[in-house]
Amino acid sequence: MGAQPAPWKGAVELEFHPLTLRQELAVEQLISFHYFEYPKGYLFEGESHDFWELLYVDKGEVEVRADDRLLRLSQGSIVFHKPGEFHTVRVGEEHRPPNLIVVAFVCRSPLMDRLRDWTAALEDGERAWLSMLLREGFASFQPPYHNPLVHELRRAPDAPPGSEQLLRLSLELLLLSQIRKSGDPLRQGGAPAIQPLPSEGADAMERLEAFVAERIGLGETPTLDDLCRAAHLGRSRLRELTQQHVGTGPMELVRRLRLDAAKSMIRERRYSLTEIADRLGYSSLHYFSRDFKRLTGMAPSEYGRTALAAAGLLAQPGPAKL
Repeated sequence: MGAQPAPWKGAVELEFHPLTLRQELAVEQLISFHYFEYPKGYLFEGESHDFWELLYVDKGEVEVRADDRLLRLSQGSIVFHKPGEFHTVRVGEEHRPPNLIVVAFVCRSPLMDRLRDWTAALEDGERAWLSMLLREGFASFQPPYHNPLVHELRRAPDAPPGSEQLLRLSLELLLLSQIRKSGDPLRQGGAPAIQPLPSEGADAMERLEAFVAERIGLGETPTLDDLCRAAHLGRSRLRELTQQHVGTGPMELVRRLRLDAAKSMIRERRYSLTEIADRLGYSSLHYFSRDFKRLTGMAPSEYGRTALAAAGLLAQPGPAKL
């Protein structure tokens, strides 16, 4: 049996003094979680309420009136509507149709006063937090997400563990980051409403998206090699580029743009679902519907009904092809 180690001579009993961390900001309640896709000509006549609301332009352009301020917001910009502020949304014929993230919440922290009348362009880290918020929101709650008439949040029965907590944490991180920037004298008044792409790779991304849109319009699905040729890049650099600018791989970008085209056609009501499937290169309506539901969580016909209701078009006469 081996020898036992001798006790450490001169050992002292340490004292520990736990410190309760301060929580200076907490999102107490979530009122609504929306991802809107508005067509040209859309007008939301306005509302005011006693809680906070953030609006982020994920794509396109939109005109927002907030009390006496008139703002034209572009991709990458965010605005906070303070409690009691009357606000409207308009998508003019001169605007590129927008995709908007809108989250309403209750937060009583005095720090929120710094976000009154605050508009800014999000930075890379902040966009990552907003992306997590969006992802966890889709995981936490059941659709529809894009109907402005629906404000009741219904929990998803198969939500992964901690999804609501991750949503809250990502929202609090985003708020704290914006609050810190609002207190920076060099950033007073907010950042520009347009968040430009970094110069490196911007031209390649522009060529790539234009090429994909053209091929989708022809009912074709470009391959990875097609994308490399269009962007004048190798496969690894192409993946780095799309990951950097849109947060996904090149073929997932194709699927997203194809889905965006499908959504636009459904909202425009010019074609039936069968015609849309054919124009996008699907071999049948069945495969189109399956893909659409897999990516959005709802059938194309359901999306069409809620999108038309959101745009205020259901009451207007016209042929219904859905």
